[in-house]
Amino acid sequence: MMAASSGNSSSSAATPSQPYSGSEGDARNSSGGLVDQRKRRRMESNRESARRSRMRKQKHLDDLTTQILHLNKENGQILSRIDSATRNLLAVEADNSVLKAQLVELGQRLQSLDEILDFICSISFNGRSGVDESNDVGGFGFDGLAMSHADVGYAQQQLIMGTGAGDVFGC
Repeated sequence: MMAASSGNSSSSAATPSQPYSGSEGDARNSSGGLVDQRKRRRMESNRESARRSRMRKQKHLDDLTTQILHLNKENGQILSRIDSATRNLLAVEADNSVLKAQLVELGQRLQSLDEILDFICSISFNGRSGVDESNDVGGFGFDGLAMSHADVGYAQQQLIMGTGAGDVFGC
């Protein structure tokens, strides 16, 4: 080893700066060519795989963008239906409030009419007892005849419908 390193130029060992010669060089070049070729094929395969991966990623991104647009549109439609339902609810609540107020008013009117009818029914119509000479009982001008239960119901119905008391009792 020492002789080779002393600078003897007749040495048969090749230095890295000298090209390979003969069968050693052919074996190295052919195996190096195989390695380079495999390396190139692997690099090309990796590039193709990376390209496919980028394409899949882009397709996935495009699909997500389409899905976002679809969901935003659907969300807008749902919000529109909610707004419409809210407006309808408010209208129904307003109508309900009016109807409740009318119910209270009609209940009070019915109670007043029931009290009037109770008063009329409590008066004795037999003869003229409790009735003055003008045949006017409570301002209704009765002639002193007793009213049947059906007549009271009819009178109550007419009063509720707004017919005047004079029309109901024949005044």
